[in-house]
Parts: sequence; C-alpha cells; structure tokens
Amino acid sequence: MNTLHPGAQRHWHHGVQALRAGQWQEAAQAFTDGLRQDPADALMWLNLARAQLSDNRLEPATEAARRARDLQPDNPLNVRMLAECLSRQNRREECAEVFDLYPADAPRDADFLNAQGNALFQARRLHEAVDIFFKALALQVDNALVHYRLGLTFRDLSLNREATECFRTAIALDDGAVRLLSLSLLVHESRQSCDWSTLEADTAALLAALDQVDDTTGQMLSPFALLAVDATPEQQRRMGAIRARSLSRGVLPLPPAGPRRPGRIRVGYLSSDFHHHATAVLMAELLERRDSQRFEVFLYCHSVDDGTPLMHRIRAACDHHLDVRHLSNEDVARRMRDDGIDIAVDLKGHTRGSRFELLAWRPAPVQVTFLGYPATTGADFIDYVIGDPVVTPLAQAGQYSEHIAQLPHSYQPNDRQRPLPPCPTRAELGLPEDAVVLCCFNQTYKISPHMLDLWAAILHGAPRAVLWMLRWNAHAEAHLTQELAARGVAAERIVWAPKRTLEDHIARLRAADLFLDTWPCNAHTTASEALWAAVPVLTVPGPTFASRVAASLTCACGLPDLACASEADYVALGTALANDPALLGFLKQQLEEHRLTLPLFDTDRYARDYEALLLRMFERQQAGLPPQALAAAPSLEGDAA
Repeated sequence: MNTLHPGAQRHWHHGVQALRAGQWQEAAQAFTDGLRQDPADALMWLNLARAQLSDNRLEPATEAARRARDLQPDNPLNVRMLAECLSRQNRREECAEVFDLYPADAPRDADFLNAQGNALFQARRLHEAVDIFFKALALQVDNALVHYRLGLTFRDLSLNREATECFRTAIALDDGAVRLLSLSLLVHESRQSCDWSTLEADTAALLAALDQVDDTTGQMLSPFALLAVDATPEQQRRMGAIRARSLSRGVLPLPPAGPRRPGRIRVGYLSSDFHHHATAVLMAELLERRDSQRFEVFLYCHSVDDGTPLMHRIRAACDHHLDVRHLSNEDVARRMRDDGIDIAVDLKGHTRGSRFELLAWRPAPVQVTFLGYPATTGADFIDYVIGDPVVTPLAQAGQYSEHIAQLPHSYQPNDRQRPLPPCPTRAELGLPEDAVVLCCFNQTYKISPHMLDLWAAILHGAPRAVLWMLRWNAHAEAHLTQELAARGVAAERIVWAPKRTLEDHIARLRAADLFLDTWPCNAHTTASEALWAAVPVLTVPGPTFASRVAASLTCACGLPDLACASEADYVALGTALANDPALLGFLKQQLEEHRLTLPLFDTDRYARDYEALLLRMFERQQAGLPPQALAAAPSLEGDAA
C-alpha cells in the first residue's frame, strides 16, 4: 500500500475491516471518505471499486477502477478490476482493450494471462485468446481452468479434437467445478463429432458427478448440457436451481411497485435471439399477429445486430425495441420496472447468451419462461413455464420450479410466412428416385449409439429405404458412416446433405418421406420445419420437456399415432411406413392440404390462445392471487381443424 495521508489512514482501516465483514456500503463510504483526504491513492480507488462491485454498483465501480488503473497503469490488479467491472456490464470489447493497453514490460502471472485470455474469448478474438492461454500454461501447466477455457476457444474455432484434449486434461487436474464443466463439454463434443469410443464411460461419470455436486461445485455448469443425455427430470431441476442461485446470488428484488399505470397490458420479451435465429423464426408472425389494442410489446434486446430481414421484421412487429447489450443486469431490470412491464417473458433460460437472471430483481409482477429452453429453469423468480398438455402435462408438475401454463395445442409458435419453395428433383439432391427417404436433420449431438441401433433395425426391415442426414461436420460424417457399417448398413444407403439456407433447406426437405426423431432431445424447430414441408415426424415421447416436443408438434398436426408408446413401436411403425410408400404419400398429402389450418401453423389461432393465457396470468396477479398451474383452456378459434 502507498503511504497514506495521515487523515486517510483511519478511513482506510475502517474500509478494510468492512470489506472483510462483507459490509459493502460501509466499506465504500469509508474509502470514499479516505479519498477526500488522499485522492491520488490508487489502492484506495481499487478497494472502493471492489466494495462497489460487490454491492452490484457497476458504473461507480467502473469509474473507481478506471481511476486506479490510470494512477498505476502497470499494476495488474488494477487492470483486472477494471476488466471485471466492464465484463459485468457486458462491455466485452472494452474489457479486452483494457488488457491491450497494459504496458508490454509490466508483470504478467498465470492468473493475469488467464483473465486476459478469457476477455479475448468473450470478445470473440479467438486466435489471440489461444496464444494467451498457451502463455498462461507455460507459467502454470497444471491450471485446470486455463485448460478448460482453452478447450472452449478451440471448440468455437471448430477444432473439436483439440477441444476434447483440453477438456480431458482439465478433468484429470480438477475434482470440483472445473471437472464437472469439462465433463459436460467432453460429452457434448464427443456427441457432436459422434466419436463414441469413451462416450458411455464419460456420460456415466457426468451423471454420477451430478448427484455429488453442491452450490459451490455445480454453480458454473449450464443445465443445457443435460438435455441430450439421460439425466433425470429431478437432476435437471436440481442443476437448474443451483445455476439459478449462482447467477442471482446477492441480488435483492426491487421494492414493490406502486399502483399499475393505466393502459394496455405491457409485455416485455428478454432475449439475445432477436436476429436470424431459430427463436426469431418461430416468434416473428406471433408478434405480428398480436392484439395491439390490448397488448403493448417491448423487446429488451441484447442480440447481435446482423441487419437481416428477420431482425428488422421482429423489431417492426413490436411497439418498442430497446438495445440493452451494454446495460448491467440491474439497469435492465430497473428499465423494465420504469417501463411498467406487467409480464416479463424470458426467451433464453439456461442457454448461451442468456441474461434471464436479471429477472431476480423482480422487475415485473408476472415473470415467465417461454420457448427458448425446453426444461425448468429451477429459478424461484420465474412464475410460469409455458407449455401444453403434451410437453408439460400437469401430472409432471413436480419437475418444474415454475407453475405450468398450458396452451391448448402445441406450445411452439410458427410462422406461416416461412418459405415453401418448390422441391428440387431427387437427382439434384443426390437421392435415388425409387427409394423411400428416411431423414434426420438434427444436430449430431442429439444422435446416440442407441438411436443408430433403432435406425439400423428400420433400415434392415425396409430394404428400399435410404437414410438422409445433415453434414454437420466431417468427423461426425465419418464416424456415423463407420458406426452404421458396423450395424450392417452400407455406405451407399446413407446420403449426406450439405448445410443450406433456410429456404433451400425447406425446399429439399419436401423430397423426404419420413423424419426419424431422436431422444432424449427431440427435433424442435427442425421438426416443425419438416412438418411445414409435409414430412411426417416419427418420435417417442420421454419423461422430459425436451423429449416430448416432437410429440407435441405431431399431435398439433393431427398425427398423434406417430408419437409412439415405446421404442419397439417406433421401430415397428417406422419399418411398416418405410415399406408402404402409399401410406406415407397419404400422410404427406394430408399435411400438404391442411397445412394452414392445422393448429401448429394456424398463427391467428395460436396468437389468440397465447394472449388468452397471458391474460389469465395478468388477471390473477391483478386480483391479488398468487401464480398457480393454468390448465389448457379450449382454443379460442375452435378445434374443427
């Protein structure tokens, strides 16, 4: 510590004692008083920033950290504190630039380099991050967190093998939170590349670890990692709760709001997906078809500005678009409160880029999770999860921390404006003219060895059928070809489809005869795209939300029999359909002819049902009643279709 002005010493010692006791406001006041006596003391500014950051006062903390850095630009603690303050405000580019300005000859230990590498990773400067992480490992080769973060960076550079090695190293070096994180990503990467050589053992280790974690060891794990493995609903809820508590730790809800401001019901959507993203594809027409006389819609958007027509369409459909990318979570919550939001709807949950934890400030009297995350959030600050009788049956209420609110048909909105171009010829697509085309365009992490066993059984029972899959990555293609060959399916019976634009993808989908679903994580948007293209979807609903989505979609298309009761039924029905092109043709024709009147694609009916559900939530709250399960009410547009 610098030699303090005598008048500042008393304030310094008081501030340090308050910091140690977790008395953040008292500590901040003591350091502020000390700085009046000695405004050039960098360490005093640093500790003021620490106290304010701990008290979630991000902007004052940032200014204090900046003063400390300016007074001592070669002190690594000052740089790291300023970077942390900026990171907490999602100012990721500025955070990385703070490290750029650090003098070249100033000291850098492994912790500093780890923080710098993570800042570069968050700013998407991935190649630079790799270089910095390697420098950190040169100083401390056994740092599990650096190996884990290096693996994340390799993953985002599509260097999956390198990522896998990093995660394995981190697992060997740690027995706590980093090990759990690395296990979840190791399993995911193995599934993404379909390299299943150690998948069974790695998955068993992950599931065993889940039952041993507490709030400390499990706080960094995203529950999203559990959706594609055989985690139980209880494990999903427990991990959701641990993560939600971690994200909202130290948050105190805003004071109760005063009387409601008169006017339309104000609905605020929170997401980073208001651009060319699957969520925006599903939501666009719902927002356009809303009752603008009754509902006023706000977008609290922390999306990339990709300039796409879909982004502009989403914004144009709403009353207010607010770019909150660089606001702190508390500031966004306060803005929602100031805007008088009646119902806050988070569209992300535990997915990448989410900021759903800002709802812990309780900015709205009704708070809802919808569409983006197919499981419970585990959060005690979310009142409702929107589902339907298939994905969220009331009998499974114990799986959810939220109250179930059911739509009468599928929970998933859809866009009748999505493209439906003519189908290319099979020759153009590399498909045999006389074959029955079974397809699965799910991402490869949803495919498991057991799914391949079932598909191989169908192919063996239907010799005229071929399997059409999406070429997600070269490793997966090679491994899946080998795995199917080991199950007696020749390579010539597999056709690989390259990635295409949405319009081209839906056009080619129309050449398929039957979509084979996966579980425990179903096709979601991918399944509704298939049904839009008049391709029936065969599935088996399981015990979780993510495993029941395709059943919800098929039922909303009038095809409940395609949601099979068991895996044996799935194989039997898949085989029978693959041997009956006439029946498949009939099912396709039914989807084609009734497309716009099916509940799944009748957006006007969906919008009225959805708004009726929001109204029920709002009216309960206005009547002073607590949230409760809201069973599906009859569709407002009738069920004749």
